Amino acid sequence: METLRARLGDRLLPGEPLARYTAARLGGPADWLYIARQSTDELVEVVTTAWEQAIPVRVLGGGANVLVSDAGVRGLVVINRVNEVTFGEWHEGRNVAVTSGVGLTVLAHKCQARGLAGMEWAVSVPGTLGGAVVNNAGAHGGDMARVVRDVVVLDAERGPKLMTRADMDYGYRHSCLKARSDRRFLVLMALLALEPDDPQAIQARMQSYIAYRKQTQPPGASLGSIFKNPPGDYAGRLIEAAGLKGYRVGAAQVSPVHANFFINTGQALADDYYQLIRLVQQRVEQESGIRLEPEVELLGFEDH
Repeated sequence: METLRARLGDRLLPGEPLARYTAARLGGPADWLYIARQSTDELVEVVTTAWEQAIPVRVLGGGANVLVSDAGVRGLVVINRVNEVTFGEWHEGRNVAVTSGVGLTVLAHKCQARGLAGMEWAVSVPGTLGGAVVNNAGAHGGDMARVVRDVVVLDAERGPKLMTRADMDYGYRHSCLKARSDRRFLVLMALLALEPDDPQAIQARMQSYIAYRKQTQPPGASLGSIFKNPPGDYAGRLIEAAGLKGYRVGAAQVSPVHANFFINTGQALADDYYQLIRLVQQRVEQESGIRLEPEVELLGFEDH
C-alpha cells in the first residue's frame, strides 16, 4: 500500500467501516478505503495502481444489492462518486453519456427534465450506473439492456475497451461482466439511446412507479430484492408458499410486506442476513425443488 499512500495521502482511509457506504447500512471495515470524486482519470489511476501492486481492490457505487460481511473486506475498497451526465446527439441514436458513479435516481430525473424516456423505471432504484450496467438492473418492465448502446470498460490486462450491447450478452440480471469471477475490470461509462417524449408524461410514469414501490415494498434501508425470479415464477411467491413470510434469524426478517425483501427489525448483523438467505434457499428448495439464486452479492463471506 505504500505506493498508494504516497499518492493519496490522508485521502486513503484505514479501517473505514463500510456500513455507512452501503444501502443496507451493514458491513464491517475495509482495510483501506478511498472515495473517488473528481474524475474518471482519478478513478482509473487508483484502481490501476492497486492492480499493479497486486492489492485486492473492489469498487462500490451506491452500495446497493451487496451484503458486506461483519468482518469487512480485505484490501482496498474504492467508492465511486464520479458523477457526470452529458447530453448530445451521437451516431445511431446515442444521446446520453453517463459515468459509472451517477446514481440511478438522479439519472432518471435528469433524463425526464430533458424529455428523454427509457430510464424512468430507475426513479426509485438504489445504486449507480456502473452496477446497473454489470447486473442489467431493471424494474417495471424496463432494464439497462433496453437503453445501453456502448460501455467503456477498463480491463486489468488489456486496458480500456469499448463494448457494444451485443458484447455485453445481456439477459435477466445477467451480463458477460457479471459472469466474470476475477472482478479485474471497471465500468467507466456508458452511452445510452433514449427516446424523446413529453416530460410530463415521463413524470407521470415515474410517479406511478414510486407509488407502486411504496405500496409493495418495505420502507427503510434495504438490500433490495434478495433473490432473482426463477423462470416462470416469482421468488417472493415461492418464499411465501414455503411459510417463511415474517420468519427471522436474529434481527433480520423476511418482510411481511414482500417476501423477497429482508428487513432489519433492530440491530441486525450482516451474518443474520447471510444465515437467513441460506435458510430461505434451503427451505424453498425442500418445498418446491427450486434453488433460488441470490440477486444480492455477498462480499467478504469467503470463509463461510
